[in-house]
Amino acid sequence: MDTNVNRRRLLGLGTAAAAGAVLGTAQVASAQEAGVSDVDAADAADAADAADTPAADASSAARRISQVYVRETAKAGGTWSSCISVADSAGTLVPAVSERADAVVEAYSVNKIAVATAVLDKIDRGLLTLDQRVDVTADIVIKDTDGIFGLDGAYPSSVTLGHAMAALLTLSDNTAVRLCGLVCPAAELNQILRDKGFVHTQVVPVANPNRFFLGTTTPAETHTLLRKLVEGTLLSAKSTAYLLTILRSLSAFTDGVRLDLTSAERLRVATKAGWFNDGRNEAGVMFSADGKPILTYSLFASGAFAGDAAVNKDNYAATHPALKARTKLGKSMFRAVEKLTATTTRTYATAPYRASNGG
Repeated sequence: MDTNVNRRRLLGLGTAAAAGAVLGTAQVASAQEAGVSDVDAADAADAADAADTPAADASSAARRISQVYVRETAKAGGTWSSCISVADSAGTLVPAVSERADAVVEAYSVNKIAVATAVLDKIDRGLLTLDQRVDVTADIVIKDTDGIFGLDGAYPSSVTLGHAMAALLTLSDNTAVRLCGLVCPAAELNQILRDKGFVHTQVVPVANPNRFFLGTTTPAETHTLLRKLVEGTLLSAKSTAYLLTILRSLSAFTDGVRLDLTSAERLRVATKAGWFNDGRNEAGVMFSADGKPILTYSLFASGAFAGDAAVNKDNYAATHPALKARTKLGKSMFRAVEKLTATTTRTYATAPYRASNGG
């Protein structure tokens, strides 16, 4: 059965049965508990948005997020594969959304987190260092208008591995993917990820062993990778802090989940987007005011979106229907968990943004 039809039924009729078709039994129970089966779900979500107040607890936050997710993804169209959870005060995850969470999907640049994970794993084992240099040659530069390496006009040259990964994760530079491949070939990268339990989060090797396409994942695996990262079981404490600092920086992606947030609020969201062909993806973690990882999301969307297909085809910006949905959802997620915290999870504090005028 078409999930968009189910979403439209939920939005038009407000039935718990339709909610179950999209979100699963956990979300049906939440909808029934809230009385959503007796009112229009879209009105309930609108009321939650209008209140613009933090949720009282993780279960309330999850319920609100599930309602907004259904409404906004129905508006956007396309096929969504997603996993969202909220940590309660004890650090236990409360599911908010699980839709096609085990579907193998094209990850596109979301898998750059996995690429960085493999490189940092080698750094943790003493095989590489952040300050070692990699060569930027004319044949390795991808001139796709993304990133910086295709723009600098200064190659051959060299940069540190740390510089390459910062460009990989903030500007989503595709030349930086190749630079990482110089020190972590595709076969080794995939094995590192498999050894960590990620059998579907894999890059696609090509004839050159140091190059690859960004490959696939599942929403559940990307969600787990992010949870292991913030739980401190994926990488060393130093590498974890390095990766999260980059993903939370104001230079990182802002057109989706973080678009309607203030600068200070954006610093509480570590995120990575990915796009190619008809895919519009984003995954990340939201942190409490005291630096606790409270909400984890992995959102993968593709297919026929609402609106003019010809316009959508080459539109990767904030005006695309999928990104509009992520923007609405992002603000709702942040507001829902804004005042929540946990007592047992690790803390990742961030320094406040300080603007500079050079000099």
